[in-house]
Amino acid sequence: MCVHPQIEQQITFFSTENLSISTEFYEQKLGLELWLDQGSCRIYTVNGCGYLGLCQASERLTPSADKQSSVIFTLLTQQVDEWFEYLKERGIEFEKPPALNQKYNIYHCFFRDPDGYLIEIQRFETKEKKRHN
Repeated sequence: MCVHPQIEQQITFFSTENLSISTEFYEQKLGLELWLDQGSCRIYTVNGCGYLGLCQASERLTPSADKQSSVIFTLLTQQVDEWFEYLKERGIEFEKPPALNQKYNIYHCFFRDPDGYLIEIQRFETKEKKRHN
């Protein structure tokens, strides 16, 4: 059995066409806290040792439409409905409102950031909760 070295933190990077618009979205609408400002890249604390990085796009780093659409940035929380209401009040338009997905036993909703990345807010349902829905 191969044991790999410990992973201490995790950052997911998105390239953005307009860093200012994305900065406003993630700071003002989602309320993420800036962890590190590198000028053309800004890194936000999501939770614990999980981070989201936004970098001004360059020709070399800009994803194709197909690649971009395959990315889903998922935020796990027990408060899916509360997040839905919080973000709706801030003008976020949802592609899918909160709903139970029986196949995966999750409750979730979807919206997009200013660069078109799909963001999911999700909770895992327990067997007990599934019976009550």
